[in-house]
Amino acid sequence: MVPSRRSDIQPFIAMDVLARANALAAAGRSILHLEVGEPGSPAPASVLEAARAALAGGLGYTEALGRSSLRARIARHYGESYGVDLDPQRVVVTTGSSAGFTLAFLALFDAGARVGVAEPGYPAYRNILRSLDLVPVPLAAGPEAGWQVTPDAVTAAHRGGGLDGLLVASPANPTGTMLTPSALADLAALCEESGISFISDEIYHGLAYDLEAASALSFRPGAVVINSFSKYYCMTGWRIGWMVVPPDLVRVVERLAQNLFIAPPTISQLAAEAAFAARAEYDALRASYAGNRAVLTAALARAGLDRHAPPDGAFYLYADISRHSNDSAGFAARMLDETGVATTPGIDFDAANGSAFLRFSYASQPAVVAEAAERIARWLA
Repeated sequence: MVPSRRSDIQPFIAMDVLARANALAAAGRSILHLEVGEPGSPAPASVLEAARAALAGGLGYTEALGRSSLRARIARHYGESYGVDLDPQRVVVTTGSSAGFTLAFLALFDAGARVGVAEPGYPAYRNILRSLDLVPVPLAAGPEAGWQVTPDAVTAAHRGGGLDGLLVASPANPTGTMLTPSALADLAALCEESGISFISDEIYHGLAYDLEAASALSFRPGAVVINSFSKYYCMTGWRIGWMVVPPDLVRVVERLAQNLFIAPPTISQLAAEAAFAARAEYDALRASYAGNRAVLTAALARAGLDRHAPPDGAFYLYADISRHSNDSAGFAARMLDETGVATTPGIDFDAANGSAFLRFSYASQPAVVAEAAERIARWLA
């Protein structure tokens, strides 16, 4: 059979690295994982207990938009965290943020629509867009732009070929950089004035160290916001997330969700509702990530990798490796083979300049990050 044209997208290289690292570990190698954005700690006991209780009660379908109690709790979260009074009817529970992006793109855009995305940026943005016959428009977000999308870049792209949508992330993957509240507000205002749909990826909210993360809903109530329980809430494998959509898109998204996903996983929804009660545990984990950041940054500096995007949030360090190599894929492969430390090459995030960068995730346990940092420092000494 001949594969479809839409399926001809790039692999998610971080997942390929994970598969290679797991194969080495299965063969008896000591492997330290700094390649995937996955918390090194499991979900808290309260989340696990909620899941056990759900199993005892039996599991059936929920509504396509999610359980009403979880939607209400998520809406309450916006009041508690951002001072935003959010109607729970605008909340859509999704099968991870990945389903949220798919639903948002299908609800907002027709085939051929052009959507601006940061470069470097999360590779699934552009690959999902391409698989849906949409056009990802790369917007340079390197050091000269403060590692974030700027209004000038959006304006130039809109004048050059037109933009139907803009997707921003703060904190961002792979750089960990953040938009200030005023910068986020400026981008939201520019899109509203220009008739550009605005999507805000807020999956790393809760993981900010020096700045305060702002929600796009504070500046543009009609924005589409994507979030997830994977990162701050340590529920990656539970595949549960959410989106906030304008009132006139709720039924549109509901129809799509009914047919594409039926409903989000019931057990994960019940567990996610319990996650909001574990803020103290999550904040303690954030403090451990900050410690990991300091350890990794210092070790990489000793190894000559002292040029990187400012890691304001999330749990990534996007480091310039050009002193050692301009082949990030080959460099990452050698590092894995020779040190047992798995990292993600920058070409996963930036086709133009990623060959000179590696992404390091410091979300693992402190002992793992410390050992990985020492192995890398010795290797490059």
